[in-house]
Amino acid sequence: MSVTIERDGQVLVATIDDGKANALSHALIDDLRGLIAQAETDDDVRVVVLAGRPGRFCAGFDLSVIQSGDPHAQARLLADGGDLMRTIYGSSVPVVAACTGHSLAAGALLLLACDRRVGPDAPVKIGLNEVAIGLALPRWAVAQASARLAPTHLQAAVATGQLYDGVGAVAAGYLDRAVAPDDVIAQAVAEAQSMVGIDPTAYAAIVKSLRRTTLELMAP
Repeated sequence: MSVTIERDGQVLVATIDDGKANALSHALIDDLRGLIAQAETDDDVRVVVLAGRPGRFCAGFDLSVIQSGDPHAQARLLADGGDLMRTIYGSSVPVVAACTGHSLAAGALLLLACDRRVGPDAPVKIGLNEVAIGLALPRWAVAQASARLAPTHLQAAVATGQLYDGVGAVAAGYLDRAVAPDDVIAQAVAEAQSMVGIDPTAYAAIVKSLRRTTLELMAP
């Protein structure tokens, strides 16, 4: 398993580290969906933190599938990825991203699915680079990006695949804060701890109401 889990009080910290690029494979997608399901049913978990490995948050979908030439395998991975993003974005438990480094394509969408995002003030690459490799974003991804990215950056970020460093990613809407790289995880956990006191029933109801339209657009 490439996800390790620790508890910090009522915060569940999940670190993704496959020793490589942290690509979203079927196995990793299943692990993350299971993690959210676990958090939603555990009364002792109030907030989840998703962290990456040093220098890498998530490189996007598994390229061995995307470049396989098998349209059925590609479609299944994209569908599973879309379900993961909807699961996180519609979660009844807040999710904070600790963006520890590069976050491209579906990795950038993973950031957009989280409630709060802390990343590095560093020359990392964050963004939706699908167009640069000849891929069109699926409808669910466009809906997600439209809901979370700054309107002034939406065209450049989605249609032309502009990439951002940490500070630029804050302006574009991929991140909420950029801090010293070594402080990313600690600051993300601190953000999570500040949310522990939120009433879980009220939060779940607000998320359902606030994000209903986008979640419907993201549905298959």
